[in-house]
Amino acid sequence: MLTMLFVTMLVLLLLGFPMMVPLAVGTLFMMFTGMTFFGPEQAVSWMISGVGSWVLAAVPMFIFAADILTKGHTANRLLDVVDSFTRHFRGGLPITTAASCALFGAVSGSTQATVVAMGGPMRPRLLAKGYSDSFSLALIINASDIALLIPPSIGFIIYGVVMKTSIGDLFLAGILPGFVILLLFSIYCYIDSYIKGIEPEPKAPWSERLRALRKAILPLGFPIIVVGGIYGGYFSAVEASAVAVAYALLLEVVIYRKVSIRDLGGLAMSTGMITAVVFILVSIGAAFSQALGTAGIPEQLLGPMIESIGDSQTLALALIAATFFVGCMFVDPIVVILILVPIFKPLVVATGLDPIHVGVIVTLQAAIGSATPPFGCDIFTAIAVFRRPYIDVIRGTPPFIFILLLATIILILFPEISLFLPGLGK
Repeated sequence: MLTMLFVTMLVLLLLGFPMMVPLAVGTLFMMFTGMTFFGPEQAVSWMISGVGSWVLAAVPMFIFAADILTKGHTANRLLDVVDSFTRHFRGGLPITTAASCALFGAVSGSTQATVVAMGGPMRPRLLAKGYSDSFSLALIINASDIALLIPPSIGFIIYGVVMKTSIGDLFLAGILPGFVILLLFSIYCYIDSYIKGIEPEPKAPWSERLRALRKAILPLGFPIIVVGGIYGGYFSAVEASAVAVAYALLLEVVIYRKVSIRDLGGLAMSTGMITAVVFILVSIGAAFSQALGTAGIPEQLLGPMIESIGDSQTLALALIAATFFVGCMFVDPIVVILILVPIFKPLVVATGLDPIHVGVIVTLQAAIGSATPPFGCDIFTAIAVFRRPYIDVIRGTPPFIFILLLATIILILFPEISLFLPGLGK
């Protein structure tokens, strides 16, 4: 029966149905075949509980802020300031791309928004400099993954709600791991450019650097306001998301005047559509997760492995990372977080792992999954934006996926990287 459940869901997924359909069918399958015992009323109750947390109200607000910034001048201003400081290094242009993705992620919190905002101006420049299209596309979609670790991160919000842990601490915990990944990407870009013999750009004069810095000061205020405000106790994660929208409107509508009042209706509609998809996934994913738990399926699949781990924190983190990595290769990361976090919560408690550190490992796997074949959402965003075939988009991804997996190992072995900033205020 269990095999039939997963085969049915896989067939629906391969037939092109959106992820919410296999999840709903899987829940109904368990209910009507007697795998577990619950009625429609209980399923609806689980769905409502899944989206009942007030903290989830931050999700549409951060998405709306990201939409405003993507349409406005913020991306180009961040790009210019990074370019002025890095273009004279070997591999300066791809390093600029990776660093710009990290900075834009710090003001948007969205991998897909980062692909659109940074990929548009950087891909032509990378191609003109002599980098292959496969390298350029792989760099853009994988560097955009840093956006899921640099606050504000929707992945951290979802994890924090499910795990019932501090969103502010999670935001702080993602900062240093994000910079570790950026450093690893930069080293790879330097080596790759050296092997290919691609010469750096001329060094920017300090006058250009200072001019770029002045233009980027206001956009760079986003992470300071969001993280500083939450951790300083000035406002909650939900209030921070509202402040982010207000700040984005101030920048792009009032100061830069790149976004008009008339544009806001279309942007709000886009945000509403994305939010609807996210919340449907969250609600159905919550019901599916509860049905799995009621049927005892997690214990059947993972019970022996969890028991063999004992109290080893390293092995526990390795199992969590491997499970989330495989899951996010095939299923939307939000759904994977919703389903697997409750399953692994007893293991986290039993081994004494810090849930903040676990959140970083889990969210990093969600980030990797966003750019990993076969179903990474950033892959399909790049296909739509750059109009390139699937095989061209994924051809250059293996080195970057290896780097991200290396970063996972580093973070497992050295949890202090994740826990240093959250620990400063304790």
